Amino acid sequence: MLTALKNVEYGFESTRPRSRGGTDGIFLIDRTHKPKNEMMRKLFDRFIDKPAAEALEISEHFGIELGEFMPVRVVSHDLRLLGLLHRKTNADILILVDCDRGT
Repeated sequence: MLTALKNVEYGFESTRPRSRGGTDGIFLIDRTHKPKNEMMRKLFDRFIDKPAAEALEISEHFGIELGEFMPVRVVSHDLRLLGLLHRKTNADILILVDCDRGT
């Protein structure tokens, strides 16, 4: 877990937003990946798209529209921390919401 949190330091690479095999860091999760995987179910079905979702509370708390957050995963070996990322010029906001163990 601590290694995964340390990998947040790598940041989000906007020129390569999707995970490349064997690379640690912060990566985009989107709805287009087929077949749908457990990370997508956890982040979209059980968090973002859920009626009266905590995601809306987070959005309201930070004063940022939910659509402005990027669904992401922090990758470290076989552990993936799932969250929402909002890019800002002076500092990014990363909110971790779940954990997914790789297979």
